Amino acid sequence: MTKKTVCSFLMACLAFTACQEKKQAQEALVYKTVKVELTKQEVKAKYSATMKGREMVEIRPQVSGLITKILTTEGQKVKKGQALFVIDQVPYQAALNTSEASLKAAEAAEATAKLNLDSKNRLFAQQVVSEYELQTAQQALLSAQAQVSQAQAQVVNARNSLSYTVVKSPVSGVTGMIPYRVGTLVSSSISEPLITVCDDSEMWVYFSLSEREVTDLTLQYGSLEQFMQGMPDVSLLLSNGKTYSQKGRVDAVSGIVDAQTGAVSLRAVFPNEGHLLRNGGTGAVVVSTVREDVIVIPQTATFELQDKKFVYRVIEGKTSQTEIEVAPLDDGKSYIVENGLNEGDIIIAEGAGLMKDGLEVEIQNSGLSNYYFVN
Repeated sequence: MTKKTVCSFLMACLAFTACQEKKQAQEALVYKTVKVELTKQEVKAKYSATMKGREMVEIRPQVSGLITKILTTEGQKVKKGQALFVIDQVPYQAALNTSEASLKAAEAAEATAKLNLDSKNRLFAQQVVSEYELQTAQQALLSAQAQVSQAQAQVVNARNSLSYTVVKSPVSGVTGMIPYRVGTLVSSSISEPLITVCDDSEMWVYFSLSEREVTDLTLQYGSLEQFMQGMPDVSLLLSNGKTYSQKGRVDAVSGIVDAQTGAVSLRAVFPNEGHLLRNGGTGAVVVSTVREDVIVIPQTATFELQDKKFVYRVIEGKTSQTEIEVAPLDDGKSYIVENGLNEGDIIIAEGAGLMKDGLEVEIQNSGLSNYYFVN
């Protein structure tokens, strides 16, 4: 092969490679466009959530003693006032008997003092005893009456202590685990409660929005109260990916912004008649809003710069960077545009972050999902 032939072959290879690279470059510059139209849009936004029962009560004994009976089981439904545990009653029954006996003795002493005062009054009227003896009898009656009051208080305390040996549930709900057994010595200072009872007839589901989202929604509705009243019912996505059968309502918004996360906590209440939801469970609150006659664009058509969102419009065949304002809630795939775009505008649908102003655009067709080529 001559030198001339080799050079011709190399030049042909280089030309072929260049054509291939040019072809690939042209193919890489194909993008979609979207023609902006007014539409009805339902936006669903998901927020991680935790569940808590309406009431979560740790039950601890008010008196010390050995557990003699356990009248419930773990995970059982109990009613308010139902007996759960019995603590050894013998010493408290004895204390009550002693206090009642002391009360009877005090009442007898009071009656004797009263008889003595009546006698002194008659004798004083006949000038048989002195005024000093009369006053002494009066003071003795007052002292006896005070002893009766003290004994009555001791009876009340003893009776209460005896009643505390039967530990009852203060709420209706479902019991938790029982860390103690019959024969265990317990007191009011135990580290773990005897049992926990959770009222789960309604579940409080907590989730968070960013401070900016809450501020935008408050401005949109006028106030926090109007925001909660106007906010639609929310759905609950369970940990298994299924949607809970009943809707919930947002009934509380925290007035404090978490300094570490910059988030604001909200609470939604869900009915739980079937007890499917459990205290401590997790899921996701789904906030759904429906807007009429709005501009909706894919999030892939936008890019952010200094916390602001932009799109590229196609104006007279060239790209033009345009700032937009979007609604605070989104579904993770699209935005509702509040300001910056008008019906009929054509924007870049994908790869906006790779674009720049002034690129020439050739729109081949009109309508949604058009294609254009960058020259």
